[in-house]
Amino acid sequence: MAVLPEEIDYANARLIGAQCEYLVRHGCRTLILDASRARLLDSSAIGMLVRLLRITGEYRGCLRIAGLGTYYRSVFEVLGIDKVFSLFPTAQAAARGTVSPTDAHENAHEHGTIHRTETQQG
Repeated sequence: MAVLPEEIDYANARLIGAQCEYLVRHGCRTLILDASRARLLDSSAIGMLVRLLRITGEYRGCLRIAGLGTYYRSVFEVLGIDKVFSLFPTAQAAARGTVSPTDAHENAHEHGTIHRTETQQG
């Protein structure tokens, strides 16, 4: 799992993407990106996510995005990419691959750099 920083933009998207790509290339088959702290995602961030989706697919893995805020969920809907990405209300739900009413409630209370990355086999 990777916890995304508050801001992902042109200045850091490439580095964050490279760190996540490293995880995938070295065995992480279920890459969970915890976006619960993300307050700014520019077009570079969206491009990075699309690239990671492609790379996880190449390695027969999956990309799950957790905790994406209401505003960016609506941006994903407008762009039509909400159907392409696996979106989950919480990192716990993403790890399980399911969504429950409890997860939705927890998401409302979560707030929050890739400050820690762990590989998950799956």
